[in-house]
Amino acid sequence: MEIWTGFLVGLFGSLHCVGMCGPIALALPSFSDSKSHLIFGRLLYNLGRVITYSVMGFLFGLLGNRVVLFGLQQDVSIGLGVLILVYLLTPKKLKAKISELKFYQLIIKFIKENFAKLISRRTNNSLFTIGLLNGILPCGFVYIGIAGAVSTGDAVKGLFYMALFGLGTTPIMFLTSIIGRILTFNLRSKINKLIPALTFLIALLFIIRGLNLGIPYISPKFEYPKANQINQEVDCCH
Repeated sequence: MEIWTGFLVGLFGSLHCVGMCGPIALALPSFSDSKSHLIFGRLLYNLGRVITYSVMGFLFGLLGNRVVLFGLQQDVSIGLGVLILVYLLTPKKLKAKISELKFYQLIIKFIKENFAKLISRRTNNSLFTIGLLNGILPCGFVYIGIAGAVSTGDAVKGLFYMALFGLGTTPIMFLTSIIGRILTFNLRSKINKLIPALTFLIALLFIIRGLNLGIPYISPKFEYPKANQINQEVDCCH
């Protein structure tokens, strides 16, 4: 996956953030009447999210590196696309049951409890930490970003991919935290209706990329130099 596409996934996926994480952005405390302090605090919140996404990108990029070494990058890209489609087509009732799993609920409980404590503190450090925690909230679009980090096949590339993903989500999250009250519930509901179409397009991109069609940026040819070197060394030994 091209690293720059992380920004596009984040930018278009940020419509989803308005519905899912918008309430958190709206609840961010203001501990000063100064506009500069308000803006700085919101930027710290978004920086925290970007850092968490970047760490995720590094870790899952490491996993992608193992995928490349075994020559499975195409299969994984197609598989991720199919998984995204499966998630998209999964009935809401089944998704609700998954969200009721004990492990899932423990994560949500931990995050909510810490959010409440941090919001009450009203400091720059608390805003930054809220952003860090916000980054680990279970989210379908974050999972798509992680899939992109895996497909980069490299830890550093995965880090930058998810950093760009986070930066892509920042404009709308920043605006929501500043002027979000003008975004009515009905408007957010309309925005959320666009999400399935975007998710489908992203899944399609993963699948087309895995088909190795030789289309620049969209489906470039995969090359596995390390695997080729291994094969040459084996041939030399016979």
